[in-house]
Amino acid sequence: MTEKLINSKPNGVFALILIELTLVLGVFIFIMGAGSENIFGIIIGLLLSLIAGLAHAGLKVVKPQEALVLTLFGNYTGTIKEPGFYFVNPFSVAVNPANHTRLGQSGDVSTKSPFSGMKSSNGNDVNLEIGKKQISLKVMTLSNSRQKINDCLGNPVEIGIAVTWRVVDTAKAVFNVDNYKEYLSLQCDSALRNIVRIYPYDVSPNVDTTGDGQADEGSLRGSSEIVANRIREEIQSRVEDAGLAILEARITYLAYAPEIAAVMLQRQQASAIIDARKMIVDGAVGMVEMAPERINEGELVELDEERKAAMVSNLLVVLCGNHDAQPIVNTGSLY
Repeated sequence: MTEKLINSKPNGVFALILIELTLVLGVFIFIMGAGSENIFGIIIGLLLSLIAGLAHAGLKVVKPQEALVLTLFGNYTGTIKEPGFYFVNPFSVAVNPANHTRLGQSGDVSTKSPFSGMKSSNGNDVNLEIGKKQISLKVMTLSNSRQKINDCLGNPVEIGIAVTWRVVDTAKAVFNVDNYKEYLSLQCDSALRNIVRIYPYDVSPNVDTTGDGQADEGSLRGSSEIVANRIREEIQSRVEDAGLAILEARITYLAYAPEIAAVMLQRQQASAIIDARKMIVDGAVGMVEMAPERINEGELVELDEERKAAMVSNLLVVLCGNHDAQPIVNTGSLY
């Protein structure tokens, strides 16, 4: 379905004046015909009044950043995107299949009828909602509920995204899918699951996230910008036929699922402790290697192999210990 734009100038004011004049003329002819008992005048007056009343249905108001998709007897006639007051065929019907759908944080506003909150004769609530036939062309945000998904290592992860989107082709949005808002929401969840399953939560060895056959350091936590961009591209490829444009996707929430969060925290803490210990040992070994060389360079003391081994052992204990060293003063001789 190809979008057809109706580029006619706003003519609603002129049409409204003409309709009201026709209505006044019809009422006047009807009154004059009834007064003179002229059947022909009565019929003409009724016809003019009926035509004027029917013509009111052709008056359409289009606000900025809104569009009106029109059909006539089941055929798509065109879309009005320019703001203004228009007169169209009174039998044309504005179509918006998603007029009652409200997405989370999308900016949709529910329009309630004056009968909302009223009670029926049997005590049930009467909630008649007047649907908005205009399609919004504004930039909107979709924020679905958080999803629990297993990452590439099988760990359950909770993740939420916010998607910024807009309608760019009204014909595709209305006629290619049943409800473009529900379609977008479903495709966002599906694309999110497909992308998250490619990545580990944290950097892991021997994991290929790019598909080139080489292990990399991609992860959900460390590569959030790359992951969000891939999610946006995945969603865009899915909603292209619905006439929607995905402007941006951002990760709003990321955490391990509650059932394994405590265990994974302990694992991260243990990994951090091991890395810290490794750095301490590497530094201590370097200092121990440097100590005998500096002593030999200054020819301060000549140490045999046994004394060197004892000094190295003592230095390693002092440098790698968890507690502060307790020095012991040797008042005797080294030999």
